Amino acid sequence: MALPGILYFILFKYWPMGGVVIAFQDFHPFTGFTGSKWVGLKHFHRLFSDPDFFMLLRNTLMLSVYQLVFAFPAPIILSLMLNELRREWFKRSIQTLVYIPHFMSWVVVVSMFFVVFESPTSLFQSILETLGLPTFSIMMDPDLFRPMYILQVIWRDTGWGTVIYLAALAAISPELYEAAKMDGAGRFRQIWHITLPGIRSTIVILLLLKLSDILETSFEHVFNLVNSLNRDVGEVFDTYVYRVGLINGQLSYATAVGLFKGIIGLLLVMLANRIAKKFGEEGLY
Repeated sequence: MALPGILYFILFKYWPMGGVVIAFQDFHPFTGFTGSKWVGLKHFHRLFSDPDFFMLLRNTLMLSVYQLVFAFPAPIILSLMLNELRREWFKRSIQTLVYIPHFMSWVVVVSMFFVVFESPTSLFQSILETLGLPTFSIMMDPDLFRPMYILQVIWRDTGWGTVIYLAALAAISPELYEAAKMDGAGRFRQIWHITLPGIRSTIVILLLLKLSDILETSFEHVFNLVNSLNRDVGEVFDTYVYRVGLINGQLSYATAVGLFKGIIGLLLVMLANRIAKKFGEEGLY
């Protein structure tokens, strides 16, 4: 049963790692790995001296920090709310409704938001006209790019994240809640002293995994949201790699950017794992 998963990681995760060698070459597809000229750290020097580097780093970090602050706690809060429901049929119905959006592609999600908020005949624009307020473009406004991005992440992925937390909540012994009730603890005290400590290890592990992807944003999501008006706040490393690597054909430079992201992610997860162990958690390794 493990063989398909093992083959997947070998073929699509570990085997392609050999391709990072082109980050140190002036790679040409026709000459291949062995025939391309070695240039050392030339592409990394170019990356760090690029005027767009700090803009890309700022935009990527801002989106990642927003996700950690707003999107990461959302499934935890929703799971706690669902866990308090006593009617099982109602609980399952709500859970099904909130994780259905996860199965939609980002193209569909962005298109739905465009239809609701952006098009001249959209519901949002019609409400503004009815109230006598001036209409304005949400998805073209640079100031609203990040809030729109985070709102879409929360709407699409929060429900799916509850699957893990609800499974962790199911492992908490009901006897702990019964003992707390006998001691006079209310619902909020039970959540604070029993529920949250019971899922703390799950939260820490998912947080560690999230930190490892701090420079990783959903390419499909950002690519469909970015336009010429909000590019200064929306361009991230993923879209930059696509633009310089696939469109402009600078494969070695794009690989260097990707390798830089991977190294930073590895260092962050190692640091976060070490901090978690110091606080008594198991960590990832």
